[in-house]
Amino acid sequence: MSGGGSNSKNSIKKAVLPAAGLGTRFLPATKASPKEMLPIVDKPMIQYSVEEALSCGINEFIIITGKHKRTIEDHFDSAFELEENLKKKGKRELLEKIIMLNHIDFAYIRQRVPLGLGHAILCAMPFVKDEPFAVLLSDDIIDPDDTLLKDMIKIYEKFGSPVIALEEVPKKEIHKYGVVAIEKISSSGPVFRITDLVEKPAPEKAPSNLAIIGRYILTPDIFESLKKIKPGKGGEVQLTDGLKDLLKKREIYGYLFKGKRYDAGSKLGFLQATVELGLKHPELSREFKRYLRGILNRTKLEQ
Repeated sequence: MSGGGSNSKNSIKKAVLPAAGLGTRFLPATKASPKEMLPIVDKPMIQYSVEEALSCGINEFIIITGKHKRTIEDHFDSAFELEENLKKKGKRELLEKIIMLNHIDFAYIRQRVPLGLGHAILCAMPFVKDEPFAVLLSDDIIDPDDTLLKDMIKIYEKFGSPVIALEEVPKKEIHKYGVVAIEKISSSGPVFRITDLVEKPAPEKAPSNLAIIGRYILTPDIFESLKKIKPGKGGEVQLTDGLKDLLKKREIYGYLFKGKRYDAGSKLGFLQATVELGLKHPELSREFKRYLRGILNRTKLEQ
């Protein structure tokens, strides 16, 4: 599936971006700086998610923050002195990059204690109210050439039910993810009806090799499920457990993503995203390719 977002009455207009985690896998870099602000080429990783949502017609953002996260708010705020400086120096292209998000509505909610993804989503309830909404985990970076979120919005508009992004992962990696059991919908292609969800199962107990990745279209009744469930894995309120409860009341669909996702929450995935998105960067691509070829040639000579 591909194409632009819909303008129907069911179109998703709000996105929740959880950003309250401690970022321990990137210590010491994240001791006082948010993981979400780590730059991939020339943009912080959270901005990739914001731009992805904007391309789908979403224009209201709820960012769930925690301690030491003020730089996220500063990044998406206007910067008068910097903007004026760029204007005076005639650096119009840079200025456009700085001000492109100035017209977007952002709300920030403090998650005082990091009690899990489900709890972070629950914190957004006062702003989401009774609307369907998207959830984007910013350390799951989707290649900008892919249309994952747009496709998921189309599926939501067809069925009127929550939609979860899925990806096939090796069995040995399955314990890192929420995992689903599915049943096929005739002639549905990559769209499936979800029959069960399990958070981080042991490989031998996993119902499939289909892992939940960081894109969701959710309906507001998820909040009631999140309120009633008890803490699960790691003592946290798991979104997967909330969806499992919601499944008792309504259908939930899964969309099997075949495009490119970077797990930028891991050091290796972060480096992979940096290299591959750097190779696509219009200003850097040619010189960066030459540099990488040089490294490969030197490596071959040393072997």
